[in-house]
Amino acid sequence: MDVNILLFDDFETLDTFGAVEILGQVEEYRLRYFSVNGGIVLSKQGTKITTEQLKDADFSGILLVPGGQGTRHLVNDSIFIEQLTTIVALSKYCLTVCTGSALLAKTNLLNGRKATSNKRAFEWVKSLNSNVEWENCARWVVDGKFYTSSGISAGIDMALGFVADIIGLERAIGIAQSIEYVWNCDKSNDLFAK
Repeated sequence: MDVNILLFDDFETLDTFGAVEILGQVEEYRLRYFSVNGGIVLSKQGTKITTEQLKDADFSGILLVPGGQGTRHLVNDSIFIEQLTTIVALSKYCLTVCTGSALLAKTNLLNGRKATSNKRAFEWVKSLNSNVEWENCARWVVDGKFYTSSGISAGIDMALGFVADIIGLERAIGIAQSIEYVWNCDKSNDLFAK
């Protein structure tokens, strides 16, 4: 199954590559990087990633949407949100990290569903769509095919939770041990909630 990573300028590096580290450990998954126009995309930290164009994607697999400063203007980009809506509808699973859930909320596909986001940007994200059941105290939230995580490093915990749900707990524990990571496997244990 493809893991389709949707990137944009000023994405948060750890949002993306924390989850990529976990999902890349699953042999059954193939990682692919996409952006609207393809080519090189820069993270907020200046990391350059070569991406394919969205039109070349098969989005029937797993979609990963990071957050970051780039989400601040993309939430108002109607063409981007329209493309994202189509991609999310085609995806078997949709995982967001940090303010990636802000982009997902703008598609209205989270309406009536539970979700979370970065606690430092929580009020802003909530203001974008009041029809989402925003959970303040959550490291990550699962509702149907949607997995949304809290701030930046929470994407690692969520990705391990996703692996546990889809492939099995033993596999998730094995991945965490292989990268010497102490996994917060309790999605309601959010030390950053206010």
